[in-house]
Amino acid sequence: MTARGIHAGEHAQDAEDLDVEEVLALVNEGSTGDPAEPPHPSQGTPQTPGAPRRPDSQHRATPWPEARAIAGRAARSGGHRAPVSVALDSALGLVLAAPLVALSDLPSFDTSAMDGWAVAGPGPWDVREEGVLAGHSRSEPLSDGEAVRIATGARVPADATAVIRSEHGRTDDKGRLHAARDVGHGQDIRPRGQECRTGDHLLPGGTLVTPAVLGLAAAAGYDTLTAVPRPRVEVLILGDELLTEGLPRDGFIRDALGPMLPSWLRALGAEVIAVRRLGDDAKALHKAITGSTADLIVTTGGTASGPVDHVHPTLRGIGAELLVDSVKVRPGHPMLLARIKDDQHLVGLPGNPLAAISGLFTLAEPLLRTLSAHPAPEPYTLPLQDAVHGHPYDTRLVPAVLRGDCAVPLHYNGPAMLRGIAAADALAVVPPGGARQGQQAELIDLPWAVAGIGVCFT
Repeated sequence: MTARGIHAGEHAQDAEDLDVEEVLALVNEGSTGDPAEPPHPSQGTPQTPGAPRRPDSQHRATPWPEARAIAGRAARSGGHRAPVSVALDSALGLVLAAPLVALSDLPSFDTSAMDGWAVAGPGPWDVREEGVLAGHSRSEPLSDGEAVRIATGARVPADATAVIRSEHGRTDDKGRLHAARDVGHGQDIRPRGQECRTGDHLLPGGTLVTPAVLGLAAAAGYDTLTAVPRPRVEVLILGDELLTEGLPRDGFIRDALGPMLPSWLRALGAEVIAVRRLGDDAKALHKAITGSTADLIVTTGGTASGPVDHVHPTLRGIGAELLVDSVKVRPGHPMLLARIKDDQHLVGLPGNPLAAISGLFTLAEPLLRTLSAHPAPEPYTLPLQDAVHGHPYDTRLVPAVLRGDCAVPLHYNGPAMLRGIAAADALAVVPPGGARQGQQAELIDLPWAVAGIGVCFT
């Protein structure tokens, strides 16, 4: 996070950095049952007696579940975006914009399911000298009492009645084939159209393109797929104090978000069209936002209210609609979501690395999912192996590893830390007040824990 002024309602350090004693003090504040003092006029709804008094910025902040829901509804569904034709080798992770209809019978001819012999009629059989291989032209029809060597996937000769597997047949000294067990009519022959006929609907529109879908599409005759396009994202890295190489020095720190965010956004289904470093330059930020053609602009840092935090003033200056302004989540509460145009949004992430990841999964992930027409993942919970301290009134997102039937919360989970998330499988959603050992917690899977590095980072 850049060295900026303190956000309204923050202490000398971000309130998400409160230590355990401070958190407990806040939780216990006013717990004696005495009537709460009257609210300041700017605070709106009175506080519940016995509840901790909330800073004004916290009162305005959006609850974490509500913020995710707003982000998911903010953009038009991918089903309303113009579909694109995509080559098979570029379609992984997209969503079909139209049904997948078979362009050919599958299989397109009678095919041997095994290596062995194609036979006609009852045995024993006279075996032809030349066999039949996959990819070769049609062979001569078989006559009753005749057999031919055949490979898996080869076209079965006309009039063949069965295929005998190699291990189920033997030849005598006269070259005649004998079956070692009964031969059923049509055994080990995949008949033409067994899987589908031309024109059959194989998959509906809205299906996620997985490796198996690519294989089915190729088998059915497709070279391209009609799909919902990837959302186009531009990343704007803010902050004069950021270095792009070498060791931190003289008040400068290495930029962790520039190398991290593009890959993470691709893992969430986006096409990253640009990563730009703007420093703390209000004019450059204004020009970058107003000149962007991306579906989503992601900024890092500058979302608080210090002298060089230019995101809010810039959004006000261009007439953007602020949909979410701060979220009741730790780390990362000074995040925001704005609508710049009907078909363009901006997610402002905090500058601290783990806080930015929190913002990514709170606001960017639901919005990108809607733009991509991806279905929401089914929520699930696991018991926590250890107790997790909570914030008095904010949700916490804590890196965790999944071990068997439980989630293990990780240390090094401060807003500026990446050591925990680098080892994590998921983010554990810890409700206000914390979670006890064994308590069920909602888990948000990280992309690589679900799909694997080679699949998600394309």
